[in-house]
Amino acid sequence: MTPEALARTHLSAFGPDKAWSGGTFATLLADTAVILTGDANSFVLGRVTLDEAEILTLATDPDQQRKGLAAKALSDFADQAAQAGALSVFLEVAEDNTAALALYTKAGFAQVGARKAYYRRANGPAVRALILRRDID
Repeated sequence: MTPEALARTHLSAFGPDKAWSGGTFATLLADTAVILTGDANSFVLGRVTLDEAEILTLATDPDQQRKGLAAKALSDFADQAAQAGALSVFLEVAEDNTAALALYTKAGFAQVGARKAYYRRANGPAVRALILRRDID
């Protein structure tokens, strides 16, 4: 996957205000601690530091949603993170992102914290970021 392909998927998933650029993806992919799973339609990008993995972003092209692609990329990420020495995976998600919360809950993540008014909304008040964690088997 090229950084540009990742950026296109990220744009389609998050819109122009929150999308990451190809340059941002290129910089992240140059880091040896970064793990990328999935494909250009749906991917997880994160990194491992010591015994913890952090998911930086998960994006799925809206035309490819509800096909199990994100669940597979998430599972593959956990497997690769474990191979890199991680014992757990963390992520942040907006509390109003019900689809993502359902995916993460089904994958075994549980809330361990929150950040008040973390995600700004153009047409409403900012919402909390929920911090989720999952142990890796």
